[in-house]
Amino acid sequence: MRIADLDGKRVAVWGFGREGRAAITAIRSRLPRLPLTLFCSDAETSAASSFDASLVVRGQEPDAIALSSFDVVVKSPGISAYKPALVAAQEAGVRVTSGTALWFAERPDARVIAITGTKGKSTTTALLAHLARSLGVRTALAGNIGMPLLELLDASAELWTIELSSFQTGEAGPVDMGVITSLYEEHLDWHGSRERYVADKLKLADASRTLLVNAQQPVLLERTSGHPHRLLFGQFDGWHVAGGAIRRGTQSLFDVAGLRAPGEHNALNACAALAALEAMGFDALAAVPALASFRPLPHRLQPLGEHDGFAWINDSIATTPQATLAALGSLAGKQVTVIVGGHDRGLDWHDFVAAMKAHAPHAIVAQGANGPRIAKALRDAGVVVEETDTLAAAVQCARATTPAGGTILLSPGAPSFDQFHDYAERGRRFAELAGFDGHEITGIDGMGAH
Repeated sequence: MRIADLDGKRVAVWGFGREGRAAITAIRSRLPRLPLTLFCSDAETSAASSFDASLVVRGQEPDAIALSSFDVVVKSPGISAYKPALVAAQEAGVRVTSGTALWFAERPDARVIAITGTKGKSTTTALLAHLARSLGVRTALAGNIGMPLLELLDASAELWTIELSSFQTGEAGPVDMGVITSLYEEHLDWHGSRERYVADKLKLADASRTLLVNAQQPVLLERTSGHPHRLLFGQFDGWHVAGGAIRRGTQSLFDVAGLRAPGEHNALNACAALAALEAMGFDALAAVPALASFRPLPHRLQPLGEHDGFAWINDSIATTPQATLAALGSLAGKQVTVIVGGHDRGLDWHDFVAAMKAHAPHAIVAQGANGPRIAKALRDAGVVVEETDTLAAAVQCARATTPAGGTILLSPGAPSFDQFHDYAERGRRFAELAGFDGHEITGIDGMGAH
């Protein structure tokens, strides 16, 4: 469905975050006289009316009856496609679309690499754009990474590097290349089950003419084995990490220590970006030196610096136990106190507990809504753990527990919603508690088309 197809229809936009505002602006740019209704929270009604005085603003979550009075609903990504009201409205004949779907319908000319994955998708997307630009390729960086596609509705680019969340993968396509960096359980509250989450992630494979996946993920390999044009990264005969270096086959091309984004998992993200570039016909070998100038994304194993005798690392984006394990793996050999816990989404912490039993860091501080559950699982396994209720208390505990010269790592393995609006707010607060300016750690380089 294109924006022009909305003409003459009863249209509602659901959600007034950045995606919702981008959808309203894009629709207005094409159909300035089309009546639009916005569903948003009661707290957002005043801002919404100021944003577009012609909107009919309803400060409520719509039920099936309210949604069924429209022909089309344009929903924001955070609104689950499986909400009963939305499902009932669709069964009644309402067409549900999104900003992502509208952009793909409007821009069939775009040459797109779409990246998804439980972890690594943002860094891989940004790396890909950075490397392509180092070759002089005009590249757009957008999507779930922080800039809605509809904000670039009329932008020109030779290559589009687009991050897609599991909420968006079913709305994209076709794409020239899809990249799947990893696959673990996450967002079960949105998808309803692990199997549905996996199935939704893998919708990108169906939309991709060529598919690039992580060879180190057996489940991912099994689930994508039927794709007719599947490529792999992370194995010996292609782009992979071995012996402390990024390699292509037998060629050693870049020392992992030269990456400003630490950890072997980030080196593997670089392999994904280089393999995607190569598969799209660009000179990936010529792009390798640009890895040294890539600036790590905020809240992703982000070194904040030293303060009060400790090194502080902000990994607030880590919302699964597997991500926390990866963060700890990147800091092997250091005296680390890790702060875990947050919103309880019911994820399985068994692997984390087993890993801590085998090789725990200097100290573990569990906090937040699921902190007691994590702490109990660790204690039942014989692992020593400190327990606090809030992030502020956890930082105070970490200061008291960590030896001078040690590292304090925020890598929660859980979402932030028990105490914060999102992971970025949590990361900023952690930085402030550590003694840094929280506003200086935000922002992603290179958003938009350049």
